[in-house]
Amino acid sequence: MDRFLTADDLEKALRQDVMDGLTGEPKSLPPKWFYDERGSALFEEITQLAEYYPTRCERAIIAERAPEIAVATRADTLLELGAGSGEKTRLLLDAFDAFDGTLGEYVPVDVSGDFLVAAADQIAGDYPALAVRAVVADYEQHLHLLPTGGRRLIAFLGGTIGNMMPAKRIGFLQGLRATMAPGDTLLFGADLVKEKARLVRAYDDALGVTAEFNRNVLHVINDRLGGDFVPEAYEHVAVWDAGNEWIEMRLRSTVDQVVRIEVLDLTVRFAEGEEMRTEISSKFRMERLSAELEAAKLTLDRCWTDADGDFSLVLAAPAA
Repeated sequence: MDRFLTADDLEKALRQDVMDGLTGEPKSLPPKWFYDERGSALFEEITQLAEYYPTRCERAIIAERAPEIAVATRADTLLELGAGSGEKTRLLLDAFDAFDGTLGEYVPVDVSGDFLVAAADQIAGDYPALAVRAVVADYEQHLHLLPTGGRRLIAFLGGTIGNMMPAKRIGFLQGLRATMAPGDTLLFGADLVKEKARLVRAYDDALGVTAEFNRNVLHVINDRLGGDFVPEAYEHVAVWDAGNEWIEMRLRSTVDQVVRIEVLDLTVRFAEGEEMRTEISSKFRMERLSAELEAAKLTLDRCWTDADGDFSLVLAAPAA
């Protein structure tokens, strides 16, 4: 294992993000802080909901196209950013194994060392011919430190690229391109623009699971920074921003209230009806995907969608 991020680094990042977000105008919090143990379990529940199509669609595309991806990339290393549990990863690993067995190394990258060790050990046990090199890192900060060499397929799945603001997303792609050599490829999932009602339902399910997931960021702040948020005093809001073509998740204060965060020595006031942004999820058209890749000196090589055209899986390569 390579470790470029410690638990102390994560705590410092949380403190800085919360201080910046709660003193900004309007208030905001980054979505990466949803994911403590409870938040991760809630998100897994979300992926099983009828309303939430992205995970199912991406999995279906990978299941169908993994052999084609193996042939097209001929990678000897699979480097996965935000590796997670590895369910979709196994579809790729199986396809490479069936193709010619030349994939020799798997490099999962995640911020959670304990989670990463468990997932990497499981992959290593199930694929004994594969060298597994886990990397504890924040892919938004440590791209330049990630392993290079060989023919790498860099996987960034889950539609996570849509959670970045457009300028930050292009900067991220540019940073990734700077690490790529000829023969390297990038595979990522991107949700597509569709009718407003379906998009909003995907982020505001009837059972309220997404609402609990959204409010979980307040639980994280309470637990780790000594906050006294009352999560039940915030309503979950999901709106479609047609101008920016993204879903925006917010928390709306239902009353005038004052929140104290002891670790930051910070007192924050919320007015009744005041909204705090917690996530954006951009939806894409092919023209936008191509333009953003071009801005990062990447070329869209192939793009696959599910049968209904709801979600896309994009393969890109360094521009000549």
